[in-house]
Amino acid sequence: MKLQYLFILLILAGCQKEQKIAQTSGFDAIEAPKQVKANTKEVEESVLRTDTILFSEDKKAAITHILVHLTEQKADNDSIITSKFRLDFYQNKNKIASSKIIISGYQKGSEWSGSYGLNDASENSSFLKIDFGYPACGYVFDNYLYYVENNDLQLVHQWQSMSDSGWGNWTEFMTDNSKDPKIFYCKTVSFEPGDDDSEDSGILKYSDSVSFSLKGNQWGKKILSAKDKPYFEKKMRFDEFHNQQ
Repeated sequence: MKLQYLFILLILAGCQKEQKIAQTSGFDAIEAPKQVKANTKEVEESVLRTDTILFSEDKKAAITHILVHLTEQKADNDSIITSKFRLDFYQNKNKIASSKIIISGYQKGSEWSGSYGLNDASENSSFLKIDFGYPACGYVFDNYLYYVENNDLQLVHQWQSMSDSGWGNWTEFMTDNSKDPKIFYCKTVSFEPGDDDSEDSGILKYSDSVSFSLKGNQWGKKILSAKDKPYFEKKMRFDEFHNQQ
């Protein structure tokens, strides 16, 4: 009898263990975040704060708004704050899907914003850009590119950007100007002061070139240049650079 009770206790203990989902990166195929449909029973999760990203007031838009829930926040020994968020994507009152992200280096007063499209604001686009950061020059922003099609959600790309009085770095997307291209590219652009401390000139650099292609309903990516190593550099006057933008 003792062996029977021990066997039952082992089964109960195994059922009570939490299942953890491992996140992977560096693969050619980009893994889509787990979908959470409106009629799916969710595991109860604590929410410290909720923000709203409004995309459109048009009820026919694919995504009208996102509810951003802060679920956890911790500071390390160096007072660097790591925050965990759950993003719930809505089409009017219907929740389409959810995605979880982790942001390190949280700044109090940071804000969320969002827009449609890769390079435009078309409300019919399946691409959604989301930005998070403190709304002032010199602060680093966390940026995310999502793709929503037939209620399926995928995080296609993420990057950081910074702007300070005309200097900074950001990601630039290149497309064939169609609403929802099947192939597109991006690169990191930086324009920083030169070594001569001149306020009139700087160094333009391109790095981290990536191509994206849609196969079926899944986006894949291919790295085209060495990570964090510029493949193009040019010295330019400050006014010349901004006049060409």
